[in-house]
Amino acid sequence: MPKYVGAPDQGTTSTSPEGAFARSDPTPKRLLVVGAGAVGSFLGTLLGSVGYDVTLVRIFEQPSEKPVTLVRPDGTRVVVPVHRVTRTEDSSPPDLILVAVKMPALREALVPTQAWPDAPTITVENGIGAEEIAAEVRIWSQQIAASLTAPIRQASEDEVLWLGRGGIGLAATNSKAKPFLAPLLADFARAGLRAAELPDAKAMKWSKLLANMIANATGAILDMDPDAIYADKRLFEVERRQLLEALAVMSALGLKPVKLPGAAVPWLARAIRLPAWLGRPILRRIVGGARGGKLPSLRLHIRMAGEEPSTEQTEVTWMNGAVAKWGRLSDVATPVNARLADLVDEVAAHPDRRARLRHNPELFLAEMAETADAAAPAGKG
Repeated sequence: MPKYVGAPDQGTTSTSPEGAFARSDPTPKRLLVVGAGAVGSFLGTLLGSVGYDVTLVRIFEQPSEKPVTLVRPDGTRVVVPVHRVTRTEDSSPPDLILVAVKMPALREALVPTQAWPDAPTITVENGIGAEEIAAEVRIWSQQIAASLTAPIRQASEDEVLWLGRGGIGLAATNSKAKPFLAPLLADFARAGLRAAELPDAKAMKWSKLLANMIANATGAILDMDPDAIYADKRLFEVERRQLLEALAVMSALGLKPVKLPGAAVPWLARAIRLPAWLGRPILRRIVGGARGGKLPSLRLHIRMAGEEPSTEQTEVTWMNGAVAKWGRLSDVATPVNARLADLVDEVAAHPDRRARLRHNPELFLAEMAETADAAAPAGKG
């Protein structure tokens, strides 16, 4: 079970004026955020709002001391001072490194951080494999896995929007990181974000993957909203099959879905195992507003390419592709996830494929039907 800091439904509980920095535990003060897009900017400004000295690495900006404004769900605005640098190497020595880049760029982004081997590293990437990459690059460092469920959006380079509830789960991936969890969780809670310690980083990351998969690959291929996908019982069956395959792989790996702050993933697992006629109406009621109006990540990636081939690799390799990979290694059939991963990469790379599949469920379903055993029941997991 997650161990919450503060009440599960109230993020901020500390009333101490000294806050986390008055304690004698190893609370970091200087935070380096590598990959200061929406997620990195949000978490950086959030911790900056409770006293952290924050440096954001933004490779497409000139170095500056311009602050970032955090807009909370209730509309209140907090202006947070930050340092902005173009290169990781230009940062002052950090006490804590938070890496929030896309998975294809993670290894390269971590290399400059080897200059500070004693700083704990937080990996907040979606998908499966970030912690293993971090462990390979930063061999001797304390490693913390993070899963963010709060919907956020970067309105501009100077403003980040916190759109709704949710929270953050943290799990130590090695014993050296354990002493840093309690103060870090307390600081997130002081900043108003629900925070919980999870005992198993792998179970946490796979559980977050289940939530991330909802209408993600399918939505990217079809350029359709989650509600429209779940309204079509044939598309829902593809959604259901991909999640059942993922649950079967988790079972083979000895992992169970765990509750994340703001995301009842075990409930999702139970609902997806219901007969389709019963589960679809239940799930349809929640998927439309689950992301706070934010596009799923794979669909957003392809949307940003416009009518051109995407110049960047998608993260589907670490999402549906990871289910397929670990299915092969665990002798679990995952034909739907394998085909979805292939199709996402195809529509990303080939605008003509993208145009033909956009808003074309019939063609999509025809292609899925060609997948061997695509309609066969998955393991119960």
